[in-house]
Parts: sequence; C-alpha cells; structure tokens
Amino acid sequence: MRLRSILSAACALAVLGAAVPAMAEALPVAARAPAAADPAFTYRDMIALNRLGDPQVSPDGRQVVYTVTATDVAQNRRRGSLYLLDLNAGGEPRRLAISDDGANTARWGSDGRLYYLSAKSGTTQLWRANAALTAGVQLTDLPLDINAYRLNPAADAVAVSLAVFPDCPDIACSVERAKAVSERKTTAQVYDRMFVRHWDTWADGTQNHLFVMGIGADATAMGTPVWVTKGFDGDTPSKPFGDENEFTFTPSGDAIVFSARVAGQSEPWSTNFDLWRTNGLSGDGTFTNLTDDNDAWDTGPVFSPDGRTMAYRAMARPGFEADKYAILLKDVETGQTRQIAANWDRSADGLKWSADGNTLYTTAGDIGQTRLFAVDVRNGVVTPVTGPGHVSAFGLTPSGFVFAQDSLTSPGDLYAKTYLGREMPRRLTTINPLLDERTFGEAEQFTFEGWNGETVHGYVIKPANAVPGQKYPTAFIIHGGPQSSLANAWSFRWNAQTYAGAGYAVVMIDFHGSTGYGQEFTDAISQHWGDRPLEDLQKGWAAAQTQYDFIDGEKACALGASYGGYMINWIAGRWNDEFDCLVNHDGIFDTFGMGYATEELWFTEWDSGGTPYENPQGYQQFNPANHVRNWQTPMLVIQGDRDFRVPTTQALSTFTALQRRGIESRLVVFPDENHWVLKPANSLEWHNQVFGWLDQHLKAE
Repeated sequence: MRLRSILSAACALAVLGAAVPAMAEALPVAARAPAAADPAFTYRDMIALNRLGDPQVSPDGRQVVYTVTATDVAQNRRRGSLYLLDLNAGGEPRRLAISDDGANTARWGSDGRLYYLSAKSGTTQLWRANAALTAGVQLTDLPLDINAYRLNPAADAVAVSLAVFPDCPDIACSVERAKAVSERKTTAQVYDRMFVRHWDTWADGTQNHLFVMGIGADATAMGTPVWVTKGFDGDTPSKPFGDENEFTFTPSGDAIVFSARVAGQSEPWSTNFDLWRTNGLSGDGTFTNLTDDNDAWDTGPVFSPDGRTMAYRAMARPGFEADKYAILLKDVETGQTRQIAANWDRSADGLKWSADGNTLYTTAGDIGQTRLFAVDVRNGVVTPVTGPGHVSAFGLTPSGFVFAQDSLTSPGDLYAKTYLGREMPRRLTTINPLLDERTFGEAEQFTFEGWNGETVHGYVIKPANAVPGQKYPTAFIIHGGPQSSLANAWSFRWNAQTYAGAGYAVVMIDFHGSTGYGQEFTDAISQHWGDRPLEDLQKGWAAAQTQYDFIDGEKACALGASYGGYMINWIAGRWNDEFDCLVNHDGIFDTFGMGYATEELWFTEWDSGGTPYENPQGYQQFNPANHVRNWQTPMLVIQGDRDFRVPTTQALSTFTALQRRGIESRLVVFPDENHWVLKPANSLEWHNQVFGWLDQHLKAE
C-alpha cells in the first residue's frame, strides 16, 4: 500500500476483453430514495454513521457474523460490535453479548464454533464463544497482543501473529526487551538499516512473526506456542495493513504458507514478496520459497477443497506495487504453476474457492465499479456476478453469496445473491436507518475524449434537492494514489455526497493512471505525473460543464489529497487561472525531496524512473516546487503530522511558498493523525475547515 491508500478504490463491467458498454445513465441512488422535502445529507451525518465491516459466513452457510462500528462524536471515539444474522430464518440481526467487553476479528472454525479477538483481559487475546454465542472463554494468555490469527483446517490449532524482536530466543525475551526500552533514560533511537519509520510509526525493532498453538477440547488445554517463522527476516503479515489473508495452513495442517518479503537492506525499495512454506511446525528455522522464480509481489494463498491446488495472486514487474494482480494456480504435488484468465485485463483481489473446486471468486475494479467475479479454473472464463456498486467483502453460501456493498449514494450494507442468478441482490441489513430521512444528490457517470484521444470516464453529482435550471458552485475532487479511483463507492474521508448536501455540484475524473480500466491505462501515469493526468482533468472539466447545465464553471474549487494534493500544487503553477480556491491535503510540494523523505521508496522510484541521484530529471520534470512563481490562487493546506508517507515538511513548504508569495492561505495541522484523518473530532474539524474555505470563496457575496 502507498499513496493510493488515501482514497477508496471503486471500479465495473468487462469480461475477457468483451466489455459491457459503460454506463451513460444515472448511477442508482439508494433504493430507499427519500422524499425531496427531506433534509440534505451532510458531513455531520456522515461522521456519525455506523460502519459495516468484516462479514464472515458460517461453515454451514446458515449464518453471517459481521461488525458494526458506531461513532460517538461527543466522546471522540468509535466502538465496534459483532452482529449475527440467520440467513435462512430471516428476521432482524442480533447484537452478540460477547461484544460488551470488546470483540473483533470474528472467525468461524470448521467445528462451527465462533472465535474472536478481545482485549478484555488487558491484552488482545483469542477467545471462543459458547454455542449460544452469549459468552466467551479466553483461549490464549500470551504476554503480547495478537495482531492476526488463523485456525487450522481441523480447528484444533491456531497460528497467531505477534510483534517480537526477531533476534530474541523466545517470547519472554521480547517482553523483557520492550520493558527495558520503555524504562531507559535516553530517548535515542539508533538505526543501521531502513525502514526507519513506516506509514505512521517509527521502527521499534520488532517484526510480525507466526506462532502455532494447539487447541484442546477444554479451553484451558492450549499448547505451548511454537515460533514457526523464527529465523525469517521479515514481517508476516506485512506492515502496515497486512492481515491473515497473507498466511494459511496447508490442507493437512502440517505446515504454514505465508507471504513475506525478506527485509535485509533493501526492504523500502523492494516489492519482492514471496510465498514461503514452513518445513513442518517445529520452528526449525528453515523455509521453502514457493515463488522464487518471481521477483515481484506474490500473496494471498488459498488451497482448493481437495487440497491439490494452491491459488494465489502475483504481479509481474518488480518494484511496481500498482501492477496487475494475475491469478496463478500451483499444483501442490508437482509444483507446476499456470496462470488462468491471462487475457482478463483486471487486477484480482482476494480469492475464494467454490465448494467443487471448479471456480475461484474474486473482486476487481472495473470501469467505475468494484464487482464480484467468477473465474472458471478449467478454461479461464470470467463472469461478472454483481452490477453497479463497490463490493468490499464477500462470503459463499450453499446457494450463493453474501457480500458487503456500497456506492456513491449509500454506505455499506449486506446483500445476498444466488450463484449467477439474474435477480437483483436481496438486501439483508439496514445499519443506518437515518438515511431514510436524508436526500442525496443524483450521481452519473460520463465519458469524454482525454489524453491521446482515449476515452476517459468522469462522475458528476448533482446537489441534493437541486432546482432545475439553476447553476451551482462546484467541487472538483481529484483522487489520490495516483493508481486509484474515486468512482461509484462510498468514502468516509472524501465523500461526494457531503458536498452535494452542502449545495455544491461535484465533478470527479478518473484520469490516466486510474485503476479498473486496464493495466495500460493505469501504467500511463508512471513518469507522467504532470502532463497526461492534467490534460484529462482539463478536458474532463470542460466536458462536464458542456454536458451538465447545473455546473457553474465560474465558481469552482479544486480539492485533492496525497497525489491529489500534488496535483493541486501542480495546478497552482500550471493551470492557475481556472479555480477560485484550492484545497491540498497531505500533498507533495517537492517531488525531488519526496524521493528521499518518504518511506516506501519503490513508489517514487518506479513513478519517477529511478532514484533521485540516478535520474534527477525524472523528479524535476513535473516538480510543483519549480513553478511557485506562477502561483496566485488561495489555498487551504492540511497535514497530518504522523504522515510518514508524505512528511509534514511538504505541507510546510507549500504554506511557506504561499505566504512568501503573499497568497491568501491557511495551514491546518493535526499532530495526532497520519495520512488519513481518523478521529471523529478531528474529522469534524477537517470538514469544518474545508467547507468553510469553500463557502468563503464560492458562496460569499
């Protein structure tokens, strides 16, 4: 993950080169469309919404457990609870009492029991719910927090990931060392290799490693933890966003396959994640590299129901983390590997096998949507399962699917659909009934001729309760990444409906470099940050004004974060007469300095054509710092001080340039936020600042 993490991906509709025509009509508004007289949806509504996550279908397919996170804005906190829904009996979901003391990461074992993590005992440990799901029993009592876990196929053992000092002989040593570090008088931090810091955390010398423990029939009969990745120099799961999808037991349960990158001295500029197999579960310090022939990213191992085939996802180009994820199948006995659906020009996400082993299911961005697809492992035929919207997670049942889906006009809820059925998905939950009383702006996808004469897609959202024939000031939102998409998906950070609710029209462009339109389209931005995307943005902005008469092109503000923030700085110098104001969140000011200051170096090195000392021109060609003399537009600059992806010096440089030029500007810094603004009170203040800036420049007389 890198800069593209800033925005939700969402992208829809092509199979093996036979594309379904792009949508030209309005995207579907939430099915519960309110009356026009209802108040418009606002950013205060958004911050207070419940958030759906992590649906898990039981082994028999009869039940689904999921998380609902509630936000208490006044208390500045969020709290998650587990809910259970009976898929056969129907009825209302019920909140599980095990949530009272805090519960998350619920997983079903093959024994039909529900396991989960809880910090009730003071540290995050593994628990198991009783048959009625009304109470739980603590299974592990480790002195360190469990950050991820996976049950073995028989549900009589578990692999847990702990952050330990890799040169320690055991867990106790890691505990003692951490205590010694916390008690020492000096605050010096000494490093002999990178990462020095990653995402929002300074490196503390620990790595994520796997330990395996047996689970007895009696919850008190837990086995002694065996350090099965001892001796491996790397994290599993990966930091900062890895989870249990990066490791799994073999079908017989006698070994673990995990995705990891050898740290060494090259970790910040390497994307060479391989699939490794432990040689048994004894922790002898030896491993077999199953994908040594590929120097790019390999991840997400899943075994077929008969145990004969391991499916996984792999990129082809080393050093490029936005490459297409292809689907590969490895014969467990012979080691022979083959790619399936090679002609499908989409990047696969997590994989799940069908019960008969003939189909793999995955999600992928596709022309503005994120859809669920079925991939036939025998002939590689890819079939779309879902339509418009953003599928964020899914599970299989005997008759079909349960999936979480959101869109530009609706946050996530659970839906059900039969296998390849043509019926509309059946809605299972309504976790935000408040939305029945709110009005949303109509969203529509449009196309235009962009860079190189190629078709580019854009999105417009009409202001909520818009009056026919009236023009509205416009928010021109630019997505981050840059290899990302801000399309038909819900976002809790850059939510187009909050702008529509405030009386603004919204325009968003999936410029060259965006995902979901084929790998060639995504590749087009590398070493072309400032020309091809800017041309798309300019042409898309002009096309939107031509096609939609409610857009007031004379009253508009451009906003962006991460790469979008870079583009705001680039627009300030290269397209400086178009917008009344600009908003730059965690944006890049000096691409040359960024090449030395960011943490995941593969990002800048790939997109700039090498290191800054090997190819300085690649960093200077589209450097906003070189065009400050042309800046004249008022700009709001926002920065999270714990953002180590785009460090605070970039925002300070932007603000310094603005102030030195005498341009109206404001700097807002959140000392406790990273690349994202996550705390409820900070999110509220962020929106207050942004909407106040827009109102000042677009609505004031």
